[in-house]
Amino acid sequence: MFNAAFSALGLDAVYVPVDTPPAALPHVLRAFEAVGTAGNITVPHKLQAAELLIRKTDLAVELDAVNTFWPDGDRLVGDNTDVAGVLDALRHLDAEGPWLVAGTGGSARAVAAAARAAATTLLVQSRRPQRAADFVKWATNLDIDAHVDDGRPVSTAINATPLGLQPDDPTPFAHERVHGCSAALDLVYAPGETRWCREVRSHGIRTGDGRLVLVGQGTLAFQRFFPDTAPPRAIMSAAVERALAP
Repeated sequence: MFNAAFSALGLDAVYVPVDTPPAALPHVLRAFEAVGTAGNITVPHKLQAAELLIRKTDLAVELDAVNTFWPDGDRLVGDNTDVAGVLDALRHLDAEGPWLVAGTGGSARAVAAAARAAATTLLVQSRRPQRAADFVKWATNLDIDAHVDDGRPVSTAINATPLGLQPDDPTPFAHERVHGCSAALDLVYAPGETRWCREVRSHGIRTGDGRLVLVGQGTLAFQRFFPDTAPPRAIMSAAVERALAP
């Protein structure tokens, strides 16, 4: 996605993956800071990155989760573009509230902030009930209308867990829990979509996956990396679709 944008605009830049074990993250970020590297952070490092970076935007501080960083002087600045990416994706799906989210990590925090921006209720589901309760307490302190999932009807279901990254992963929700939903968003993206996306679409639910969020947050990250250059969204989107074609 980014390399396609750099090529189209003739920018002297390259985007590469850096596989980083959790124990190595502090050293990798310090190395990036030393050489003035910009980039993105994905699961499972978003919360740890927020603890490690000294300079952060107000939103990154509030969510305590970072997915984008860039150099400013001799420091890296951390930001969270996932919130805008989630909102962008849900607008594409004409999603309505209440929302139900599976997960309590950095991506779920972005969903919670998006729910606040959309002025909708958020129900939280986790395989560990105490984590859901702790997440709701955190969200409530940020004036988010959040509740532990109590089974009430919802209009939109959102997977903010890693389930779906592997073909044999279970689905994030039981089918009966999302019965009656009009929209579903899976923050995971995989070639040919995840099994959960295919299942909910087969029941007539408007469905999108992490590709929508990836492009939305990616264009915002591009603006952080190159503030004087407009991101070529159509080219970035086409690159993502090509890379993740089944």
